[in-house]
Amino acid sequence: MKLFLALVLSLFSFSSFAAEEVTTSHGLSMHGDMKYKENFKHFDYVNPDAPKGGILREHVVGSYDNLNAFIFKGLPASDLDLVYDTLLQSSDDEPFSEYARLAESIEHPEDNSYIRFNLNKAAKFHDGTSVTPEDVIWTFETLKEKGLPFYRSYYSGVKEAKKTGEHQVTFTFENPKNRELPLILGQLPVLPKHFWEGKKFDATTLEKPLGSGPYKIVTVEPGKSIVYERVKDYWGADIPVNKGRYNFDIVRVDYYRDATVAVEALLANEYDYRVENIAKTWATTYKDAQAVKDGDIKIEKLEHERPAGMQAFVMNLRHPLFQDIAVRKAINLAFDFEWSNKQFAYGAYTRTDSFFENSELASTGKPSKAERKLLEPFKDQLPPELFEEEFKLPKTKGDGNNRKQLKEAIQLLEDAGYELGEDGYRYDPKTGKKLKFEIIENQPTFERWIAPMIANLKKIGIEASFRTIDTAQYQNRILEHDYDMTVQVFGQSLSPGNEQVEYWHSTKADQAGSRNWAGIKDPVVDALVDKIVHAESRDDLVTASRALDRVLLWNYYVVPQWHLNSFRVAYWDKFGQPSKRAPYNLNILDTWWAKK
Repeated sequence: MKLFLALVLSLFSFSSFAAEEVTTSHGLSMHGDMKYKENFKHFDYVNPDAPKGGILREHVVGSYDNLNAFIFKGLPASDLDLVYDTLLQSSDDEPFSEYARLAESIEHPEDNSYIRFNLNKAAKFHDGTSVTPEDVIWTFETLKEKGLPFYRSYYSGVKEAKKTGEHQVTFTFENPKNRELPLILGQLPVLPKHFWEGKKFDATTLEKPLGSGPYKIVTVEPGKSIVYERVKDYWGADIPVNKGRYNFDIVRVDYYRDATVAVEALLANEYDYRVENIAKTWATTYKDAQAVKDGDIKIEKLEHERPAGMQAFVMNLRHPLFQDIAVRKAINLAFDFEWSNKQFAYGAYTRTDSFFENSELASTGKPSKAERKLLEPFKDQLPPELFEEEFKLPKTKGDGNNRKQLKEAIQLLEDAGYELGEDGYRYDPKTGKKLKFEIIENQPTFERWIAPMIANLKKIGIEASFRTIDTAQYQNRILEHDYDMTVQVFGQSLSPGNEQVEYWHSTKADQAGSRNWAGIKDPVVDALVDKIVHAESRDDLVTASRALDRVLLWNYYVVPQWHLNSFRVAYWDKFGQPSKRAPYNLNILDTWWAKK
């Protein structure tokens, strides 16, 4: 009998162990192996022997009035992330992997029911106090309750955050199928609980925050500048993910009212580098500058492999006008990209025709067998062309004569019943309202691109106008989704996941501050987003992303703009650079250094 009981107990213990098989590691990867193995010394795209010292002068177009970047209110200052450490650190030469930073190791079971972070005992805030599990839990709960809306979305799948050891915190999950959630928690910036006690977290503030990161704030001039100083005794200076990074003693950020003034300031040596996003400026201004001719300013196009995502004119479906797909298609036909690209960008740009541009996640040709399997159940809710045709954006000869496209747009509007009034504009016969909308932006440089589209819209009977508003007002209107049309960028990574909920899911359409800028409420989109979030393999993720891409494109929610597969950088020749660059980021601030 005793032998039988012993055998039973032995089998029970083995079964429990098998069910609770736990991996302890130095990092996490979304799908596949991690590039950097245990005990790696540094990332490949840094110089581990880079000298420390000097100053990096940056610039921002706009203003700021808040030093708490985690809340809905105010305009946060640039580079505030330098003050904080995250639990894990993403690498910039892998699709989606993270490695130990505040957490020196991670424990996770095979069933993905929880993630456990073992904090580095050496981790300290700038006032010398240790980073504790209580700080991690307080940060998590505070961001979820009082932080930006996306935190509630991102962390909604966490059932509980609990201290499970002196230096250990465990997050248990509602749905173990969310394979991205452990990595999202790895990105958690940890704030000091004791610093925030007695303070109102969700109010704007200009009090210098306390963190544990590589820099601290030393000078604050709201709307003018902010200065960071490297923490000389930074606890994490030599851990593998930080080795060779954060080399400047001082990082200064100056603010300018517009891009034109900012370019002039660079050429006058008032700051150190600019990533140029205005094609005309890149093609004309720099080559004529004396500092460039003398070799003091270097201008380079640095190729990269990062997904371009989608930059576009976004139509707000909360506006009844845009709820008609015929109107959305007609507006797309009124944008003559080929002509505008020649006129305003010297032909530098490529038209963006995917929400996952420049990656394997972009849809091409007709749907694959795997994509069709996902899409077939929704066939009655999708345009029939989606299944039989390759999606193609309107394309002109670029000679300014786009009558063919405008004629097609007019036919679409007439077929949809929009009648032409005596004033030359079309009206909705059901409501009697004119087809009319406003485009808002805080960057006047878009006006030259928008003006020709407004002229074309007038030709098809739609009245559109453009208005530039100040940064603070623009920010508030975007957060409140108070606009007809605006320009937005749907940034993408090689491993899309929970951010797709923020972009497209119907639960976010009516939530202020969400990034569902288009106001999409579509059960098909919701279902495909869910497939992305819960993808169990890389193949599943790619298939679901391509299927979602098709649905978004064929519904014409946006007017796609353009992209460039390189960074256009102008910088004063005062820096050293690593011999190998990261393929997905520029990393000037955290991998370059000042020449001696």
